[in-house]
Amino acid sequence: MRNLLYSVAKLLGDANAVKRGKVGRRVGRRAAGKASGKGLGKLFG
Repeated sequence: MRNLLYSVAKLLGDANAVKRGKVGRRVGRRAAGKASGKGLGKLFG
């Protein structure tokens, strides 16, 4: 259930970014978040 809610929230955020014309910024932030998450996973994993 929680996974579904997070997925819906992500889609709504994508739609909002498209509407406001800030897709590039969102993509960049998502990529940065994934990279930092992987780095922290290697550090603590």
